[in-house]
Amino acid sequence: MSAPPDHAKDAPPSQFHLLGERRFRPFFLTQFLGAFNDNLFKNALVVLLTFQAASWTTIAPALLANLAAGIFILPFFLFSASAGQLADKYDKARLTRLVKVLEIGIMVVALAGFLIHSLAVLFGALFLLGCHSTLFGPVKYALLPQHLHEDELVGGNALVEAGTFVAILLGTLCGGLLAGAPHGDLWIAGGGILVAFAGYLTSRGVPPAPAPAPDLRVNPNPFTETWRNIGFARENRPVFLAILGISWFWLYGALFLAQFPAYAKGVLGGGEGTVTLLLATFTVGIGLGSLLCEKLSGGHVEIGLVPFGSIGLTLFGLDIALASPGTLPAGAPLAIGEVLVQPGMLRVLLALTMLGVFGGFFIVPLYAMMQSRSAPGHRARVIAANNILNALFMVVGALVAGALLSTGLSMPMLFGVAAIMNAAVAFYIYRLVPEFLLRFIVWLLVHTVYRLRTEGLAHIPSEGPAVIVCNHVSFVDALVIAAASRRPIRFVMDHRIFRWPVLSFVFRHSQAIPIAPAKEDPAMMEAAFAEVSAALAAGELIGLFPEGKITADGELCPFRPGIARILETNPVPVIPMALRGLWGSMFSRKDGPALSRPLRRGLFNRIELVVGPALPPETVSLPGLQVQVAGLRGDWK
Repeated sequence: MSAPPDHAKDAPPSQFHLLGERRFRPFFLTQFLGAFNDNLFKNALVVLLTFQAASWTTIAPALLANLAAGIFILPFFLFSASAGQLADKYDKARLTRLVKVLEIGIMVVALAGFLIHSLAVLFGALFLLGCHSTLFGPVKYALLPQHLHEDELVGGNALVEAGTFVAILLGTLCGGLLAGAPHGDLWIAGGGILVAFAGYLTSRGVPPAPAPAPDLRVNPNPFTETWRNIGFARENRPVFLAILGISWFWLYGALFLAQFPAYAKGVLGGGEGTVTLLLATFTVGIGLGSLLCEKLSGGHVEIGLVPFGSIGLTLFGLDIALASPGTLPAGAPLAIGEVLVQPGMLRVLLALTMLGVFGGFFIVPLYAMMQSRSAPGHRARVIAANNILNALFMVVGALVAGALLSTGLSMPMLFGVAAIMNAAVAFYIYRLVPEFLLRFIVWLLVHTVYRLRTEGLAHIPSEGPAVIVCNHVSFVDALVIAAASRRPIRFVMDHRIFRWPVLSFVFRHSQAIPIAPAKEDPAMMEAAFAEVSAALAAGELIGLFPEGKITADGELCPFRPGIARILETNPVPVIPMALRGLWGSMFSRKDGPALSRPLRRGLFNRIELVVGPALPPETVSLPGLQVQVAGLRGDWK
């Protein structure tokens, strides 16, 4: 086999270039500072109440932590519907600045609570901080699609999620340090005021984000509007199930986060520093997973990462439960150095890191999918519905966790139960929407057996009907092309390949169209052409292998006239493309039937997909089209 030619490849700029652009940087800094402030106050308060509970209340520290989590989340459930309406009706940049002014006032209330030593006032400030985040939520996620291009959406979401969790980490570190310092309560409130003011200054640089529905009449009833927003979300089934997946993630993650103070004290035998260590480990993992998403997804919304993320969330959640010590170490509370040398502690930290990494794989594609597939006119209200359900799940999770702990269930056992439930929820969602598993199989193929590089993907139209034609080298050609395309493609394929074991699941759920030769099954052939015509009329992409069979020698076979018949009925653009490097892989027919020598070239084989410019239908001829595809393939089979 000749060496692959050197061509320029599709290489979208790194997601980090967005940090240098005004359309993203001020917004990123604003949301970063907001997340930092939320966690500086919330976690410092929880640490104070966990380790100094006797001076504030008689309520058990473990229940106080869950109560604080529930109070912060409650406004999301109550006011998200109203926040979604405001974000659709008014300019989001202006709303961002108003929310930052509100944050300054809330931190003044917190200062008052510390000065008069009132737990009720502090919980009131925590509730108001939840209101602040509720108002900003729909603005935050609906603004991204207005300022970013489609191929920047995953990278932008990854930066936002990573930045949010880095802010959580830094806020946690600062909150923990301030909580243990002399007059720490005053330092917490004073620092919160300064950070809120800095957030207001950065918000002034956010570019205008015009309202998509300026004539919207705001419904003052939060309960009827909540139901209406959920109705908007349910109009698109995959979007709604993505929201359910996001909500479950926040229940799962919040359950772990809320237990960390009591887990550090009652299971690991540590102090405030151990709480900070656990939170830092988890948030670093989330940040790493979020940033890796952009690389693993190839710059577009890749929901195939979601099942991968759910597998890791289950396995590493169980591992934390199994690795946790069964008895409290002697001499507690221990310093961080003493905690780290306890048996199993490094395993706990590694599992916690990986739990965060796989959480990033799970959550970033779901957010990008929700944004990209929601109708622009009510996108903010769909995001508000997401926040409502997130809040409902998290409040229920906090209540259930508190109830289970009050019955005597240990924290490691609670983590194990949550991990098992995660597997059950994931199975339920993927059963309802096979698209997640379908994309996972496709993603796994091009990241294990192959290393796919692409050129000219921009020639595939972002909307409207077209026919894609490609050389046919192996049984997985359609999967490789589907992995590269940002749009779903309905492939026309030989009915025998369509029924291949395992792959039939993928082909069936991607709505591939089986076809047979006229001499073998004329009825199936006519039904296939009718289905192709209907799909093109509906604006879909059709994928065709005009050779009609998989090559037996690596060379192109003569193109059959099916493409001409399709264009007679539906004169649409034709996109030529070519696969390189698949000849000789285990799914090709080199040296015998496919799979006769599994992994004959090992794993991570380099392959390429090259896409040419669209051809007007009136210029397409079978000989000319074959020449086009052969030219794109070149000498590399």
